[in-house]
Amino acid sequence: MFDDLPPDLERLHTLRVWHVMWLARIDAKMEAVRQRQTEIEQGRARRPPRPEWTVELGIGTGRPPVQVHAGDCHAAGKRRRPVDRDEARRLLADGMRACTHCRPDTRLNVIDLSRGPRPLHPFPAARTPAP
Repeated sequence: MFDDLPPDLERLHTLRVWHVMWLARIDAKMEAVRQRQTEIEQGRARRPPRPEWTVELGIGTGRPPVQVHAGDCHAAGKRRRPVDRDEARRLLADGMRACTHCRPDTRLNVIDLSRGPRPLHPFPAARTPAP
């Protein structure tokens, strides 16, 4: 039937034990991988939702708020706390800086009038000599 196997019982038994050992190792590894995948899925399901808006906090006593970010902004620092839409709008209206990367002021329709009108051209107009 299978001519490539050894003819004696002792070597056949050794091969069987070796294969059983490998099957046990493979089964143990498969169970560990299943367990890890289950843990990953449970972690994703239990992860709190990403906040809609965050406030980056400063360093020092009281950790004052420094800048407002959208919840999905990758430029936000590690020191931050979630805020709701109303608080983000209030902070921006009170003069807190908006992130230049995610532009929460634009997303929240908060217009900062304290900066004055913005120039239409990025470069200042050339000066003409006075007569």
